[in-house]
Amino acid sequence: MAIAKAERLMNLALCLLGTRRPLSKRELRESIEAYLEAGSDDSFNRMFERDKDDLRELGLVIETVESLDGEVGYLARRDSNRLPPITLDAEEAAALGLAAKVWQQARLAGAASGALQKLRAAGLPEDVDPYEAHSALEPRIPVHEAAFEPLMLACRDRRPVLFEYRKANAAQPEPRHVEPWALECWRGHWYLAGFDRDRGAERVFRLSRITGKVRSRGARFTAPVPDVVTVRETVASWAGETADRSALIRLRTGAGYPLRAKATGVRELGDGWDELEIPYGHGLDAWLVEFGPDVVVLEPAELRADVVDRLRAVAKG
Repeated sequence: MAIAKAERLMNLALCLLGTRRPLSKRELRESIEAYLEAGSDDSFNRMFERDKDDLRELGLVIETVESLDGEVGYLARRDSNRLPPITLDAEEAAALGLAAKVWQQARLAGAASGALQKLRAAGLPEDVDPYEAHSALEPRIPVHEAAFEPLMLACRDRRPVLFEYRKANAAQPEPRHVEPWALECWRGHWYLAGFDRDRGAERVFRLSRITGKVRSRGARFTAPVPDVVTVRETVASWAGETADRSALIRLRTGAGYPLRAKATGVRELGDGWDELEIPYGHGLDAWLVEFGPDVVVLEPAELRADVVDRLRAVAKG
């Protein structure tokens, strides 16, 4: 059985690498003997999807392309599946070893281990153990959001996605059609950067605000992917990290500890309230709304107006 599956995977890989145009499922089934012997369309579809996932796990970059008539096809471009010579010194190998230890999830851990095996096959010296150096360090990046894995795969495969997203000032989520570029962790939260098709511009989404399932769309990207995706810089500017102004707020005593951590000045007002001076940048109004009745904006006037408008929008539902 193992030999039969290996032969089937090899034949599928050769078909995808040898074609100049996308091949449909029907064409692939007619080209591979093991698929012709499948008892039914359902059994073939299950076999094909497993084989496709297995090839991707092995490192083959398979593109999904939708034709003008809506038929979905597959191909593996040779230029996307060619590795240059790889040379790593001991420190670079140790860095890769630490990266492989980061993931706590079993599926990602397996992918990281497989990546190191591929580096061995591509020329990583046998006397270099990427796990040995800095073995006392055990980094962890927890991922609790269900949207992380499908978005990670969509970023890798360059596949547009559809999901429901609830903004900070919205009572209900709304659908977003996104071409995902990159995922990045910042201050303990995961963010997705990509091209929002409905708004025609780059957007950054916090994964914890994605509701329901992430669904893939069988189409190509319509916008170019930038060489550098500045997720952290964008989120930092929204959070007021790059602010050059200050805002004055009243904060209920014993509440809003993230705001207190950012405050440049704190004064006790009595009656259960404190006065804080905090950095003021783009997106501060959305952040203040999250603290509800525990925050009152004193100045500037435009920030107070923005917060009031957002609270009214939430109250209307």
